[in-house]
Amino acid sequence: MPYIVWNGPAPTTAAQQSVTTGTSIKTMLQLATPSTRQIQLLEWGFSLDDPPGADGVIELLQTDVAATVTAHVNAGVQNLDPNGTNSLLTLGTSATGYTATAEGTTTAARVFDSVSLSSVSQESGLQYVRQWMPDARPIVAVSRFLRVRATTPTTAADMRCWIVFQEVG
Repeated sequence: MPYIVWNGPAPTTAAQQSVTTGTSIKTMLQLATPSTRQIQLLEWGFSLDDPPGADGVIELLQTDVAATVTAHVNAGVQNLDPNGTNSLLTLGTSATGYTATAEGTTTAARVFDSVSLSSVSQESGLQYVRQWMPDARPIVAVSRFLRVRATTPTTAADMRCWIVFQEVG
């Protein structure tokens, strides 16, 4: 079953919110795998409301240490099957969530994707989507953290990002 999760609470009466990147490295979205399940990535992407003030980078990576985040709730990790079950992702401020306030000290990482951002306003540079072919889909190990991190060094940008994944044995 595929799931989707965004870097903000599930929208109800308002649109999906964007979140500021800040002016140094910042985890925008973090998924914490439980000790019993891995996740396989199907798609991820982001959009920016405006270009950053200087060239930046957005990266998708697995880490061994959690950032401190605003905790997601079950409703924020949406099953794309309306009859499906809740995800088994670990929820909490050092688990699955968004908008980090502290990055933690990563000692081991696996980079799955990295995207350069131009500070020049271009429509193509303000959105990005990547879907993996079935034999090339990254797998995030048990008890690890998948992060979307943004580095916009001089001027923050408002960003929406998402990850589509499935849980695997």
